[in-house]
Amino acid sequence: MTTPEYVGAALGLMPLAYVGFGLLVFLLQGRLLYVPHRYSMQDAQIRARGLDLRFWPTPASEYHGLIHDDGPDQPQGVILLFHGNAGSALDRTYYISQLEHLGYRVILCEYPGYGARPGKRRQHDLVAAGINATRAAFEQFGCPPILIGESLGCGVASAIAGSQQVPVQGVLLITPWDTLPDLAQSLYWFFPAKGFTRDPYDNIKPLQRFPGPVGVVMAEKDQIIPTRNTQRLFDGLTGIKRLWVLKNVGHNDWPSAVDESWWNDVTGFVAGQSPTPQYASPPAAVAKR
Repeated sequence: MTTPEYVGAALGLMPLAYVGFGLLVFLLQGRLLYVPHRYSMQDAQIRARGLDLRFWPTPASEYHGLIHDDGPDQPQGVILLFHGNAGSALDRTYYISQLEHLGYRVILCEYPGYGARPGKRRQHDLVAAGINATRAAFEQFGCPPILIGESLGCGVASAIAGSQQVPVQGVLLITPWDTLPDLAQSLYWFFPAKGFTRDPYDNIKPLQRFPGPVGVVMAEKDQIIPTRNTQRLFDGLTGIKRLWVLKNVGHNDWPSAVDESWWNDVTGFVAGQSPTPQYASPPAAVAKR
């Protein structure tokens, strides 16, 4: 085969390779999006005790997350933390050390298919679990909680707040995107990735239905979520909102750029300006699937 024939054959295979790449991404996107740390229940309990945490609520086999036994005696509020796509709730203890010092009770929520929790890692299941956790916190502690999401967890927190199924005081989104399909298209610009994304994780539409305050935190040098996607999210919000830009930090090292005064500022915003929704009766529990 001559050189032109080799070139022609290679060019002829390019569309097939392009389609094959798209099919591969579509089939493997769950593994690309969700990168959990998995533990047996016994191992998770051992690790939790080593961090002075306990499963919440009991029994442990039905836990929503992790809570610190030695939290504030008279907390000024409750915060539910929804972590990013990697690791587990056991990896997010820095939120407890920062926020309990300000007087908040902090619950590190765990997703189905992460940690020791059974279940499917799909948007519907993560959001349903988050709604149930938010309802349980409201019923036990008697006040609408603040929701904090980081990265993927922003999509969960936004969906909970916009569901209108549970009371929420305010929402803080740390390194969020606008929608997952839009993010995928930004990252894979050479491919119609937007049409191949199964779970939307839309942070805009649900929050347009939420009456409370929404804080958005952008990492100036975010190497995973382009800042234009975070800015589009903020621009799309129509209610009470505020943007913080953390200078010279990326997607994973942003905690090194904040201190107690910063946390006091952001929590004060999401806690202090929210109109508390009125609920005639407790909403029905979200069905598990």
